[in-house]
Amino acid sequence: MGQHIAYIRVSSISQSTERQLDGLEFDTVFEEKVSAKDTKRPKLKACMEYLRKGDTLHVHSIDRLARNLQDLLALISSLLDKGVTVEFHKEGLKFTGKNDHMQNLQLQIIGAVAQFERELIKERQREGIELAKRAGKYKKPKPKALTDKQVMDIMSRKASGESIASLAREYGVSRQTIYTSLNRADLNDS
Repeated sequence: MGQHIAYIRVSSISQSTERQLDGLEFDTVFEEKVSAKDTKRPKLKACMEYLRKGDTLHVHSIDRLARNLQDLLALISSLLDKGVTVEFHKEGLKFTGKNDHMQNLQLQIIGAVAQFERELIKERQREGIELAKRAGKYKKPKPKALTDKQVMDIMSRKASGESIASLAREYGVSRQTIYTSLNRADLNDS
């Protein structure tokens, strides 16, 4: 009998994971607050490495695991090849790896719909920004700036081995903001 493992993800630090797989108990939970634009996510990687034959991976919904059909199919295929069952609770789907053509069809249709939905959202967002620009109401958001004290703290923590990505998440800024701030600090020291 394998373990029941949960993968829980939201896109940003300000979002809550509380509603995902609420009320269910698992042997291990991998939780992260990061975009699903690709599969290069630390907790997802750790989860994939942790899962063993006979385990079941529980995910709230398909879009929590992947945002495009190619990534979704690659992840699920990899898990099924390992002998891991994958269960999506919101959609009520369970993939066991048995050669079931209906399961494969369902997965491809639902993955394609999720990807299509995401593309529609992005298109509507672009259209909304364009309308706001034409009406003179759109102002590009200013990137968050870091204080000198925060930059010094980041420099110290980076030197001790912390990743730029984890520091960026903690400070609520982009990795580029961290790099730019560190470069400015280096230039000021010269």
